[in-house]
Amino acid sequence: MATPHITSGKQGAVLRVRVQPRARRAGLEGFHGDRLRIALTAPPVEGAANDALMHFLAELVGVARGDVEVISGHSAREKSVAFRGLSAEELTARLGPHLPEASP
Repeated sequence: MATPHITSGKQGAVLRVRVQPRARRAGLEGFHGDRLRIALTAPPVEGAANDALMHFLAELVGVARGDVEVISGHSAREKSVAFRGLSAEELTARLGPHLPEASP
């Protein structure tokens, strides 16, 4: 069963996130409304934060970097990220062990 921050899309599972660039350390920080909050050490300059986000999520979920793509919010903190080849249920299961305790 998908959660509010994970839905199905044309590209596969879609994760709604809120990014905090220039953080002290990268990691999952909890939730911001219906979005998963993710801290990144990269600055929001010339796509560095987007690249760091896609690399971080690919490694966390266990998929190839090429299967992860920011599909909206390229220059905003709130983004949608597609995971090619994963269903919403598969993404939920893979993210589950990494989510903060207070998950919705």
